[in-house]
Amino acid sequence: MNRELRIVFMGTPDFAVETLKYILDNNYNVVGVVTAPDRPAGRGRKLQQSAVKKFAIEKGLEVLQPTNLKEEGFIKSLGALQANLQVVVAFRMLPKVVWDMPDFGTFNLHASLLPAYRGAAPINWALINGETQTGVTTFFIDDKIDTGEIIAQRNISIGADENAGHLHDRLMVEGADLVVETLELIADDKANTTKQPHSGVEKTAYKLNKDNTKINWNAPSKDIHNLIRGLSPYPSAWTILDNGDNDQVNIKIYDSYVELKEQSLKPGEVFIEDKQLKVASSDGFVVLNEIQLAGKRRMAIKDVLNGFSFNSEAKMR
Repeated sequence: MNRELRIVFMGTPDFAVETLKYILDNNYNVVGVVTAPDRPAGRGRKLQQSAVKKFAIEKGLEVLQPTNLKEEGFIKSLGALQANLQVVVAFRMLPKVVWDMPDFGTFNLHASLLPAYRGAAPINWALINGETQTGVTTFFIDDKIDTGEIIAQRNISIGADENAGHLHDRLMVEGADLVVETLELIADDKANTTKQPHSGVEKTAYKLNKDNTKINWNAPSKDIHNLIRGLSPYPSAWTILDNGDNDQVNIKIYDSYVELKEQSLKPGEVFIEDKQLKVASSDGFVVLNEIQLAGKRRMAIKDVLNGFSFNSEAKMR
């Protein structure tokens, strides 16, 4: 028996827009959209709408933008939509009064193969940790973060030098399609769920910050390279260049490759050869292809070397 779904969609960034688009393209009834409040951005600090809000307005959908998900007015407005299912993609943690509201439950799309990489940055950490496989998961939300019963999963391979931006875009499309598959299962009352295994040693997708995005040049070259690609293009791995004479420059690094070889330099020391910028690590070099010096635009190394002088004793730290 096919059940008629009345869906409230919750999400904020571009990653979520793709899923909302797929839901509408497959003729599901979206009765409302919940997204983040408009926020000031840019030099003029003008209020900016979320990517989901812009798309929802374009499609003529009702939009709710609560600052407090427990606020009485929001709960009343949400209930008035009479949804029987809520779909969550890249949004905030929901209180029980929200996720427990619809008859058919609330499910979330997560960009990993749960229970691995629960948390805020699953795409980045899969790459940082050198994984060769990842995927997407739909699960019913419960009172903890990313721990609910699994509805469906899809596995994809990670390219050897794939970066976070490229993997994000692939998982965005794969996830949108999985959400539609999940909607079909729920509509047909065939969503048989499985509990997540709890081994206690699952890898975690910690929130990215200034400390865990900084490069440690004492690490093996492959680990440094994985950090760079796992944070590219956003928020980007970074380091400080000591360029002699008390000249220190913050550098963001977007692209690199590994050169394993014996060398006598100390980790972090810079070596320029044949218009290549190499940084010593514990087991060779990390060769930088694309960087951004503080106050400059993102550039290929050959362009950087044409306009920036590296001291003979330059060192990354």
